[in-house]
Amino acid sequence: MYTLIHQDPRFYLVDKHPGVGFHREDDQPGLMDALRDGLGDAALWPVHRLDRITSGLILVARSAEAARALGEALAGREMEKYYLALSDRKPLKKQGRVAGDMAKGRGGAWRLTEGRENPAVTQFFSFSLEPGLRLFLLRPRTGKTHQLRVAMKSQGAPILGDALYGGSAADRGYLHAYALRFELDGERFAFVCPPTAGEKFTGESCRSRLAELGEPWRQSWPGA
Repeated sequence: MYTLIHQDPRFYLVDKHPGVGFHREDDQPGLMDALRDGLGDAALWPVHRLDRITSGLILVARSAEAARALGEALAGREMEKYYLALSDRKPLKKQGRVAGDMAKGRGGAWRLTEGRENPAVTQFFSFSLEPGLRLFLLRPRTGKTHQLRVAMKSQGAPILGDALYGGSAADRGYLHAYALRFELDGERFAFVCPPTAGEKFTGESCRSRLAELGEPWRQSWPGA
């Protein structure tokens, strides 16, 4: 269900495997159940969440105080989050910014609107890996439900394997929480976690491109 990436007296950082739900669903244990059992720590506070299809970095606080400090950093947009996605379609633009209000659609999906009252904001770069396959480096500046999946669809490039938003069939949903950078109690932390699941993510073209790109915060990201 997960791989432990880093352990600190104040938090755990884990790599959630794709297809794992966050909380228990009927008799199916979720990630938080697995963490409490596997780490032997009943008092855990999730700082943020990932959709079932999404793999990658999840930060879990080990005390209410740490949860509050990390939650404030997240809410204040002081925590940098970066994601990877793959699509088999070309986007409307190769890089840029997607912004708009989110509204509920059909079947549990969301859609992007032209409103700007409380917009979801995402920045991205895209790179050709091979014919019919593009890598996206995504930086969400807000934290809305399904934000990245909706942003990708709005660019005409739904995520590979994301059936809810029109993505082509694949062995997994190709969205991965790739990197985190934040400060806690005056200490700086930076983590990068390449994906380890999915034929396309672990293929040579993707791994080579990620090695070329280096740490995601070194890209020329404009201001929010």
